[in-house]
Amino acid sequence: MAPNSTQFDDLADDLAPKMSAAIAVLAMDAVEQAKSGHPGMPMGMADVATVLFGKFMKYDASTPDWPDRDRFILSAGHGSMLVYALNYLLGVPGMTIEDIKNFRQLGAKTAGHPEFGHAPGVETTTGPLGQGIANGVGMAMAEAHLNAKFGNELVDHHTYVIAGDGCLMEGISQEAISLAGHLKLKKLIVLWDDNQISIDGPIALSDSTDQQARFAASGWAVSAVDGHDMAAIEAAIEKARREDKPSLIACRTIIGKGADKKAGSSAAHGAPLGAEEIAHARAALNWPYAPFEIPDNVLSAWRTIGASGKAPHQAWQKRLDASPKAKEFTAALKGDFAKEIEIAISAIKKQAARDKPKIATRLASQNVLDALSQAVPVLMGGSADLTGSNNTKAGDMNGFSAENYGGRYVYYGIREHAMAAAMNGMALHRGIIPYGGTFMVFTDYCRPSIRLSALMEQRVIYVMTHDSIGLGEDGPTHQPVEHLAALRAIPNLQVFRPCDLTETAECWQAALNSTDRPSILALSRQKLTPFRFDADTDNLSAKGGYVLQDAKDYQASLIASGSEVEIAMAASEALAKDNIPTRVISMPCLDLFQQQSDDYKQSILGNRPRLVIEAGMRQGWDDILYYGADKNSCPQGDFIGMSSFGASAPAPDLYQHFGITAKAAIEAIKRLI
Repeated sequence: MAPNSTQFDDLADDLAPKMSAAIAVLAMDAVEQAKSGHPGMPMGMADVATVLFGKFMKYDASTPDWPDRDRFILSAGHGSMLVYALNYLLGVPGMTIEDIKNFRQLGAKTAGHPEFGHAPGVETTTGPLGQGIANGVGMAMAEAHLNAKFGNELVDHHTYVIAGDGCLMEGISQEAISLAGHLKLKKLIVLWDDNQISIDGPIALSDSTDQQARFAASGWAVSAVDGHDMAAIEAAIEKARREDKPSLIACRTIIGKGADKKAGSSAAHGAPLGAEEIAHARAALNWPYAPFEIPDNVLSAWRTIGASGKAPHQAWQKRLDASPKAKEFTAALKGDFAKEIEIAISAIKKQAARDKPKIATRLASQNVLDALSQAVPVLMGGSADLTGSNNTKAGDMNGFSAENYGGRYVYYGIREHAMAAAMNGMALHRGIIPYGGTFMVFTDYCRPSIRLSALMEQRVIYVMTHDSIGLGEDGPTHQPVEHLAALRAIPNLQVFRPCDLTETAECWQAALNSTDRPSILALSRQKLTPFRFDADTDNLSAKGGYVLQDAKDYQASLIASGSEVEIAMAASEALAKDNIPTRVISMPCLDLFQQQSDDYKQSILGNRPRLVIEAGMRQGWDDILYYGADKNSCPQGDFIGMSSFGASAPAPDLYQHFGITAKAAIEAIKRLI
């Protein structure tokens, strides 16, 4: 029996269609008033949404973020009025009829596409098609993992996704569904809005994929229903909930259902319907009410459904209060392990001071992870088929699989985009701090999801190794040269590039303590000379940049990150022999440095000529080179780095070939002073 079936069945026979119509008319009225938006999808999927929330969703509208709620994701985010209408009708606090009327207006909660943290009751930011499906996979993975850890009494919920034809055409969907099928995520149910329409026209113009066969081949249970037959929709969802694998329900719908000439056509997709079409839709839906008017009996029925989750919520709270795992569970959801992290990082820094290891920062990262994995039990790692190269698997981690959902390490396969989007889903779910690895150059494959991590302010950590031409012989296809600049351009994203074990430990600490933003850890393939042996100092890397080596009456500053710090240090040593004292500044995180006070930045950068050394593009560094001086008195500055793609050769040869050397730095400093 469906969770909400009893109260739903008590409704008058003609009320369920009215409840569905309420979604449709709010969508078309809001789009019409805004003079922009997408009315067709909410109108076409209103029947499906009514059955889903009326009969199945475990959801307390008064507390839309309680931990054991069912998750609802609108992957087809352009149809945002569907989720806004639902949240208003269900009675989610903070979503009013005025918010609906202000759809797509400046400062309104009801943005053009759903935004997590901006409107209540929105589980994830969607709009870039396919992201929501992959977020749903991550949420289902989080549910499975936490269920294995805490049991059914504390964690037992479903993830429902509404996806459109466009979501299924995006490449990320195949990465995501094949991973979900492999993992047998049985509490994941995708409701496909099979309206056979795209912006250009019929789907047949561009695609002839048998989507049901594709999902079945990926290990999903598949069924198909008339998306306007509520009894059939209910039966399909009920069946899907009993499957031992994820489920796709193909819901054959009419886009813009109820409109006259535009229903079933691309004209209903992304523009207001117009007064004539809306009048026809009102008649077809038997809706004789003014725009934005919901009759009391319909609104009351929706509010009853919104309140139906209160009893299971309260029962869950009682179980949590009585559970011996309550403290551990609450701590997992909160995700605050700053004290434990501080202890683990302190031990690593002492080890670095004692052993002075000359190792690649990717290996340094693994050493840090071995300690953090024990200190932070909610860390869940993974790699896109590069575990041995990324060094992302901590020694005490077991694989997360269909046979062992309790494992904390995900073998994502070669699915970089889905990995990043799934990690967003895990972070949004809460109870897990996700990190995942691949080669730095493949941040291009992850970028849309990295951008959404930043937009949603989620703590997701991207371990990106082989960060420069220093990876050597694999050549320009695998050598990132523009990537540091491109990633630093994303707002609210921290890009860390440490130079040794101590800095790597500090960067991990800063990333984990940043609860409202994602981080990139750009790590070297090649071994690097260590320079930090100050075990008892504060986290200098958390400032973004600091003076690594100073000199009295210094004549210039050498600024570097990551593997180029040793070049700066070598140049400084040689210059000292020529009676040219220099300051060396390590800049592991340009983003954090730019957030420091003007006084701090000026104290580090000083007022002498500056040379930046980084095996990447110059973009983004001029603010540092010319910081703190007006045009007439700014210190001279220069940059040594890349201005082209790399090449295939041993790393030392490449650094010589591209002129990223201590010799080049020495010559540049002498020119500057």
